[in-house]
Amino acid sequence: MRVLNGIVCVILIVFAAVQYNDPDFGFWGPVYGIGALWTGFAALSPGTIQWTPARVTLGLCAAAALYGVVHFYPTTDRWWAQEVWWETETAREGMGMMIVLVALLIAMVVCMRRA
Repeated sequence: MRVLNGIVCVILIVFAAVQYNDPDFGFWGPVYGIGALWTGFAALSPGTIQWTPARVTLGLCAAAALYGVVHFYPTTDRWWAQEVWWETETAREGMGMMIVLVALLIAMVVCMRRA
């Protein structure tokens, strides 16, 4: 799980980095950064997320990501198809929130396994 969390952390860092020229970087940069932070903790210092306040904070971040998935869920037909998300920003934003939620759930697995 440490390797998986490390890989997901690097991917989220790259996602945050490519947001630099996006007008809404102030939102998406931190969203990806929070996912990278938690997966980084799970990869490099899994004991950190055993601390009760950290578990609560991780749970709150996952709940916020779940809300984000519901809020940003793509309404475009066939949003998963490359020709759609390549052109439609709302589809990319919805997929981005889904990716962050999955990343946080992966970090939570580490948190629960070590309890």
